[in-house]
Amino acid sequence: MRERDSRQVVVVTGASGGIGRATARAFAQRGAAVALLARGEAGLKAAAEDVEAAGGVALPIEVDVADQREVEAAAARVEDELGPIDVWVNDAFTSVFAPFMEIEPEEFRRVTEVSYLGYVFGTRAALRRMLPRDRGAIVQVGSALAYRGIPLQSAYCGAKHAIQGFNEALRAELLHDKSNVRVTMVQMPAVNTPQFDWVLSRLGRHAQPVPPIYQPEVAARAVVYAADHPKRREYWVGASTVGTLVADKFVPGLLDRYLAKTGYDSQQTSQRRDPRQPRNLWEPADEDRDYGAHGDFDDRSSRRSPQVWASQHHGLIAAAGAGLVALAAGAVLARRH
Repeated sequence: MRERDSRQVVVVTGASGGIGRATARAFAQRGAAVALLARGEAGLKAAAEDVEAAGGVALPIEVDVADQREVEAAAARVEDELGPIDVWVNDAFTSVFAPFMEIEPEEFRRVTEVSYLGYVFGTRAALRRMLPRDRGAIVQVGSALAYRGIPLQSAYCGAKHAIQGFNEALRAELLHDKSNVRVTMVQMPAVNTPQFDWVLSRLGRHAQPVPPIYQPEVAARAVVYAADHPKRREYWVGASTVGTLVADKFVPGLLDRYLAKTGYDSQQTSQRRDPRQPRNLWEPADEDRDYGAHGDFDDRSSRRSPQVWASQHHGLIAAAGAGLVALAAGAVLARRH
């Protein structure tokens, strides 16, 4: 089914919508064979059509990433039908928008199983195949919330923090073993995805990403770059991510108070929440309807992020900065003489 010596084989979890959908398309545009792992039949079908239209080979597989056996079976099928996996992208998640005490224990458990253990199971399935070959890259799609928790998203923030710690521990183990398999993490900003239409919400108003908002293609390009350059421990996407992580490092208490004051309102639009809104916590919202990659905020979302380029070219920026310093020093010396 695949040109085994030329096509890159990529697995993307959560591939039917949002960042996962955009990432699958981005790899397909390079001619990759893309295995699409998600739950919703309609979303998966449309994502596969996207991949084929972009020039790639699509293998849609219905999987609940919270089930380790399903993830393992999917990985085996990918290698059987497409060939050895080169890149595995963990992106699948679910969440609940609500104050902590309004989230039921079984809901919190479900978010953790999908959004954290789904990454663990995906990473394990990938490593079982990559380690014997001593090659491959695993990209964890993270968030600024992997470092900084915010109100109304305690389950999601907890999962992202867990992924961060898990990924750091695994990376250290691979470095210890001198493995050529790489793991890296991409910390995302607020992204215009369908999650705000289908995540279980108990908010009074319609949920929204905290501005500034970026289009999922910005995130997808960062994921593809990270897969191509996985030696870096992590990448930051968006100036808001940089600002959040820096503030959390140096003035976390002040940030607590700021988020206590602004975090509720900034995550809700002025519109009342539709009580008929689908909930994808237990069942896929895109089983019968395709939501695509974008959410409702196209008119407020940026298609580019200069900061992403800067994050990917630290060495060039450092060299340019050193050059400017040298030129300035030379000018000062010239004036003195």
